[in-house]
Amino acid sequence: MTTTRHGTAVVTLPSPLTIRITRTFNAPSALVFRAWTTPDLVRRWWGFESSPLVVCDIDLRPGGAWRYATRESDGTELGWHGTYLEVEAPHRLASTEVFEGYPDGEAQNTLTLTERDGSTTLVVTVLHSSRENRDGHLTSGMERGLQHSLDRVEDLLVELHDEVRTGAGRSR
Repeated sequence: MTTTRHGTAVVTLPSPLTIRITRTFNAPSALVFRAWTTPDLVRRWWGFESSPLVVCDIDLRPGGAWRYATRESDGTELGWHGTYLEVEAPHRLASTEVFEGYPDGEAQNTLTLTERDGSTTLVVTVLHSSRENRDGHLTSGMERGLQHSLDRVEDLLVELHDEVRTGAGRSR
């Protein structure tokens, strides 16, 4: 029987400007990094099924831009964008992030992936420019969406692992 870690992301506030998200996956860091940075894979896990990702642009290099946009059930598009600051596959990724509905709230996200015994611990540190922006991010409902998206990442990693094991994903 396969067990999941659904709903196990931990959100902490290590400083007045910082949100830290921690979650462990039963997958190697290279696979987690690939799921996090490949547009076709990000489309499979980012956000809710009811508001699909309609834009997923990733220029994965320092100085490269990224942009995601979802389409809500009423047709409204919500967008996020940023610039990659560091790309150290498969262990570290740093970028800026702006929710386009609040353009003055730019944050810096740093993702680290630490692999041990076949499992990978993901830590995302979000550094805001003010406590007001951090608290606004927290009260936006981000944790609910975050838990859901990371559960979808876990399910995707199981599929990708099975594809690698069986060779089914080689023709993609």
